[in-house]
Amino acid sequence: MDLSQPQGENYANPKTCFFHVLFKAGALAFYILSALFFDNFVIIFVVTVLLAALDFWVVKNVSGRILVGLRWWNEINDLGESVWKFECLDQESLARMNKKDSWLFWWTLYITAVAWIVLGIFSLIKFQADYLLVVGVCLTLSIANIVGFTKCRKDAKKQIQQFASQTIASRFSSTIQSAFSVV
Repeated sequence: MDLSQPQGENYANPKTCFFHVLFKAGALAFYILSALFFDNFVIIFVVTVLLAALDFWVVKNVSGRILVGLRWWNEINDLGESVWKFECLDQESLARMNKKDSWLFWWTLYITAVAWIVLGIFSLIKFQADYLLVVGVCLTLSIANIVGFTKCRKDAKKQIQQFASQTIASRFSSTIQSAFSVV
């Protein structure tokens, strides 16, 4: 993944980008600033987890589709086993995805998880087990999206490679057949 921000293009989906960042920033900001305004752990827990859950839902169901063309979900099959399901746009559509949108999607996904880890370390250092619970829930939601979209991206790359291999093989085969049919 390219670490530098793409230059020379604007965001193709600024509203989606805004909401992709809004709930992440909202959950982090509320958690950090809440100690200044509230002395009630229950309010801090409920509002922070609610914002993190909204972020999880927006990323998984909206911004993942629009910004990177990926979607994932998990089902339990008839045997009681967990099965990951992935969807991605076709190769042409994926190639047309806006690089800046994609860059924002992936970077904010990882930075949010890192921020929750840092806040978790502070909670450990300060021996605040209750606040560690808040961070644990929020970090779990962040990591679930990271795992889901990373697996989805790998699955999409594998599908593209299989498609390319099949296309090349069929073209090669038809070329060979046409060469021998001329003889």
